[in-house]
Amino acid sequence: MIDKFVRSMAEAMNGIRDGSTVLIAGFGDVGAPNALLDGLIEQGATDLTLVVNSAGRVHKPGDPTTGVARLVELGRVRKVITSFIRATSIAGEAVRDGRMTAEVVPQGTLAERIRAAGAGVPAFFTPTGAGTLIAEGKEAREYNGRPCILELALPGDVALVDAWMADRWGNLVFRDSSRNFNPIMAMAGQLTIVQTHHICDLGQLSANEIVTPGIFVDRVLHVAAGDPQLPR
Repeated sequence: MIDKFVRSMAEAMNGIRDGSTVLIAGFGDVGAPNALLDGLIEQGATDLTLVVNSAGRVHKPGDPTTGVARLVELGRVRKVITSFIRATSIAGEAVRDGRMTAEVVPQGTLAERIRAAGAGVPAFFTPTGAGTLIAEGKEAREYNGRPCILELALPGDVALVDAWMADRWGNLVFRDSSRNFNPIMAMAGQLTIVQTHHICDLGQLSANEIVTPGIFVDRVLHVAAGDPQLPR
């Protein structure tokens, strides 16, 4: 019987290795797998490359650091690949001080690089960034009179995903704008770990509702919506 639900956070995080590339879904806090990020912090993997839309907000003195910022603060991140990083954030300070490197990628290109990885496309040409600093060191060609640059697919060793509802086969449904990067990252991760706010019976989701089929999902952890008590 296929059942992809795990019983604890430790089971969900099991086997994530030092040096992994980790895809982290979400747009700000919307659709972000915050419980899984806490689990990754507790799990202890280091020398990580994080692929995330934003590398963290500006930290206010006195506030606890969480998520990506906490991983960076702990010195566990070697590199971030992101579309947005504030110079005054914890991540920005780490880059400035030489404790971490950053690759800044236009948001649409970032999404397409991840989607391409999930679709088995090794690379693609895009006009975005042509003639700018982003194009340095990249192959360039002209298509229909427009200069384009070659961008490589961006797979992950691990993908951390937030879903609204899941069944035991790992079929996923997302809620409104929290869908954002979640489906493409689920496809592009070699090990896809999902936190879901709700559980449904097998067959309860219609084929038209399912956004991410369970074939792309390895582990699912139930994190009840609004429940701060997480299984460990």
